[in-house]
Amino acid sequence: MRPLFILFFLLLASLGLLGQSTDFYQHHTFTKADTLRGSLRPERTCYDVHYYGLQLKVDTRKKMIRGEVEIAFTAVTDFQRLQIDLFENMTIDRILLGKQELSFTREYNAVFVDFPTVQQAGSTGSFTVHYYGKPTIASNAPWDGGFVWSEDKRGRDWIAVACEGDGASLWWPNKDHLSDEPDSMLISLTVPSDLMAVANGNLREVEEDDKYTRYDWFVSYPIDNYNVTLNIGHYTHSSDEYYAADGDTLALDYYVIDYNEDRAQEHFQQVHSVLACYEKYLDKYPFWEDGFALVETPYLGMEHQSAIAYGNQYMRGYLGGMIPRDMNWDYIIVHETGHEYFGNSIGVADLAEMWVQESFTTYLEAVYVEYTMSYEDAIRYLVKQKLYIYNQEPIIGPAGVNWEDWGGSDHYFKGAWVLHTLRNAIGDDEKWWAIFKGFYQKHSLSLVSTQDFIDYVNEATGEDWQSFFQQYLHYPQPPVLEYKLAQQGKKLQVNYRWAADAEGFNMPILLGNQEKMIRVTPNTTKWQETTLFNTTAADFTVAVDRFLVKTKEIE
Repeated sequence: MRPLFILFFLLLASLGLLGQSTDFYQHHTFTKADTLRGSLRPERTCYDVHYYGLQLKVDTRKKMIRGEVEIAFTAVTDFQRLQIDLFENMTIDRILLGKQELSFTREYNAVFVDFPTVQQAGSTGSFTVHYYGKPTIASNAPWDGGFVWSEDKRGRDWIAVACEGDGASLWWPNKDHLSDEPDSMLISLTVPSDLMAVANGNLREVEEDDKYTRYDWFVSYPIDNYNVTLNIGHYTHSSDEYYAADGDTLALDYYVIDYNEDRAQEHFQQVHSVLACYEKYLDKYPFWEDGFALVETPYLGMEHQSAIAYGNQYMRGYLGGMIPRDMNWDYIIVHETGHEYFGNSIGVADLAEMWVQESFTTYLEAVYVEYTMSYEDAIRYLVKQKLYIYNQEPIIGPAGVNWEDWGGSDHYFKGAWVLHTLRNAIGDDEKWWAIFKGFYQKHSLSLVSTQDFIDYVNEATGEDWQSFFQQYLHYPQPPVLEYKLAQQGKKLQVNYRWAADAEGFNMPILLGNQEKMIRVTPNTTKWQETTLFNTTAADFTVAVDRFLVKTKEIE
């Protein structure tokens, strides 16, 4: 359950206040299935989920699941029909309101449930969905969602799931929209007794019989549906503790395949420095009572809340690469732990704005480098990420649809560079870190919009950054700094202006020579001029290591 103001926010999105970039997508065709999955129609906005109780039995031999989900809700408006979601390859046995069976119809992956009487606004209730089937199998988890039916290196069952983007409804019935998270959730998993099942939150109870064992996990914080997970394998459990600056103790739990226990205990020691870094720049770990866990998976990784999927094979970087050779940290630990803050604690209500989750988390990688090494090393790390910026589509996508064709990498790497650029455009690190921490702390455990961040930056700086975000988030290309150079003895006359799509774009930037850079504020309407002393045209440079811009010399 999230605050109901989010419905107003999404109405604004539908009116285009978030969607200036929708012009980019005006020639794209969105299907009814896209809209049913991605939009907030009356059958979704009429109720607010505050609890899910998922009980699931996993048949590892048939690659099949059977279970039931209790959905407890509050009626937001009067309604007699609501929408839940479950992929159409999964079968619903029945839906019960107490002992009364409810009628339902299906359209694509949407399920419309009819109640016998009108549910009055403000009332509470619950219904239970009984279902079964063979869930979608991921062909390339975590980028392609679904179940992973794998084996460990000893040939034993090893099962996991990843469903970001595709949606949690590929394996359990729920209101599958980012705008509505339950306040708490039970995840009860019954698996063959030679296996262990690990999910989110805290393990409350284990009940064994001859052939099967049930593991009851409980999440006590709001959680995105796509973050709900299961992991099944020959796990061994080890624990550690992290001590916060205020002396509070956080439980660290590690679930790894049994033959990796010793290796994991040594490798996971870096969790302490990651948590310390994020505590310094943001706050204490946000899901304190549920603890922090890494769970070994047969795929690379995923930010499953309080049960991070870890599959980086105990290597530095990203499977041994992607970070500079002199750096020695695990990309999955750093990145996915960052998602506990941006993505899991602070979330967004529409896939179109996933940059808030992915860009801030990607930027946290550079923050970690700065924390453990230096700012210059962080810049070096960010410069390496430029290789993955493509400028082919806006960072903000089309709102109100669950569109599989949208989702390049610019809302990761380019978005991180937008934050790096903003830091340098503000030009005051004390103010920047106050913004970075203050925005997080103000909005932790809640949903935000892009405009929330813009408003926060504007208020903190006393300046208007709307055109900055308009350019970087709603247009594919970064701004171009056009300049003319004229040598006058030992002086270099520089004329400059911005070529940008956003009206009124006037971001400050640094230019000059390697010995001395000066701060100027070009605009898009006229040429401006400055003079650099003891500088030649050959020495002239623009700080493209601190600003995501293109440059063009005008002859």
